[in-house]
Amino acid sequence: MSYAAGRLIHDADSHLMEMTDVLDPYFEKRLLARYHDLPIYKWKHSHAHWMNEERARHEDAAYRAAAGDAILLKKNYEALGSFRREDRPAALDRLGFASQLVFTTFCLGNFGLDQSDDMELCYAAADAHNRMITDFCAIDRRLLAVAYVPLEDFQRAEETTRLAIRLGARAIMVPSLCPQHHSPSHIGLDPVWRLAEEAGLPILLHVGGEEKLNPVYKENGLPPVKDFHGGDDNFTSVSYMPIPQSAMQTLATLIFDGVFDRFPKLKWGAIELGASWVPGWMRSMDSAAHAFLRNEDRLQKLSARPSEIVRRSFRAAPYPHEDAGWIIRNAGDEICLFSSDYPHVEGGRNPLKRFDETLAGCTPTQIAGFYSENFIDLMGEGLAADLRRPDMKQSA
Repeated sequence: MSYAAGRLIHDADSHLMEMTDVLDPYFEKRLLARYHDLPIYKWKHSHAHWMNEERARHEDAAYRAAAGDAILLKKNYEALGSFRREDRPAALDRLGFASQLVFTTFCLGNFGLDQSDDMELCYAAADAHNRMITDFCAIDRRLLAVAYVPLEDFQRAEETTRLAIRLGARAIMVPSLCPQHHSPSHIGLDPVWRLAEEAGLPILLHVGGEEKLNPVYKENGLPPVKDFHGGDDNFTSVSYMPIPQSAMQTLATLIFDGVFDRFPKLKWGAIELGASWVPGWMRSMDSAAHAFLRNEDRLQKLSARPSEIVRRSFRAAPYPHEDAGWIIRNAGDEICLFSSDYPHVEGGRNPLKRFDETLAGCTPTQIAGFYSENFIDLMGEGLAADLRRPDMKQSA
């Protein structure tokens, strides 16, 4: 029996665990040496020895079978289908989800190139990622490839979006961090939003593309605090707190500056950014719109209150440790999405149990919205009609 046990569930967040050479076949050859010379690439590549050990282990059929039997217990590189393309459909069968958005791990943040002066390499890396991830997901229609588009250069952003759609991407990820020289709401980016809207694909923000904690906060005179991986470069309780801040500011700017209204059919999502912040953010935007309405023409032109625009166009995936039921009751039935974060440690070993516990007081309609209907609405044409509500009993 699959983990979903016949329930209709769409997964808004899963990942690859790529080896450091994953982009090499997809990178423009003349730029490959420059890419390899990036300090962050060299740092990541310094771990290649134990990645290669995992690669060798996954060549063993017995190891893969054991990983499948422990589908939510094996994490990161140990997990079935975490990097071997041919194994991912079997992993999805074991999970039993109707579909699964697939994000990168290795390329989150685009190697810091969005904040550099090298826009040629920035967009070349994004294009290589998009070729890689659409190729990986092409093995199974249930795997929905998420492409990445930097927002730094108007023309290049449009070109990268066109290529991603042509490659078969099912969603477009953009950073929540503000571009270096213009707002994310700048009209020069309208072609990006228009292309996504015309293709029926959502625009997604994901953790990894946000402004990070000021490291000075760690200088407290006390011993260092280890993260849940045992190091200090992932999240702790303090560095967890600013995760949604960039998303809140970017999305509010897009709403206030009319981008959500200029592209009313376009859907937006926040994935692995949590969702407990959403109700207060909605109320704060309504308060701001009320306070500044007389002075700002842009607010007078909005089609509705910001909170109503959010319910129409925006979706968010709570973390499994958050109270999804409380978020639904305070943000609206339309907002929340289920996500497993497979195969990352952060997703936990039993996300359904944890979410079900917090959804205990919700209506059947709210629960169906969380596990499937809100995802179907978010994805639009990115999710084929026959995948939206399949008979899940066959995977039970």
